[in-house]
Amino acid sequence: MSEKEVILTQEGLKKLEEELEHLKSVKRREVAERIKVAIGYGDISENSEYEDAKNEQAFIEGRIITLEKMLRNARIINNDDVDINTVSVGSIVTLKDLEFGDLVEYNIVGTAESDPFQNKISNESPVGKAILGKQKGATVDVNVPAGVIQYQIIDIKK
Repeated sequence: MSEKEVILTQEGLKKLEEELEHLKSVKRREVAERIKVAIGYGDISENSEYEDAKNEQAFIEGRIITLEKMLRNARIINNDDVDINTVSVGSIVTLKDLEFGDLVEYNIVGTAESDPFQNKISNESPVGKAILGKQKGATVDVNVPAGVIQYQIIDIKK
């Protein structure tokens, strides 16, 4: 079974690489020291500090494996390759809600770096899917649990 391609911007690639380096160089050492200290308390069968440290170690190792797999399968979106005529991963898109007239700006990214609180939405999200491949001026319908939201694409930039 082939592994899923991970679409990343240059910024997203840098963040994942920094997180991986931090986990490997800092967090691994910290949790190893916690385990060592917890073992020093004696009987590990009833030692909650030891149990917590082992759980954190398992989480860190799992995250390292996940990050390494993501980076191995990464396809980097170069800012120079982003077309300002069509919405694609890497585009910054201004949308107008046709019901309320509100304007919102989204950066279209891959799922690995989506962060709705920073207006970075995934190309696989409902809005991302609806606007991908569309051009400035297009009107799109986005199916959401509450019904359908209509957006007009006002601007596309990099």
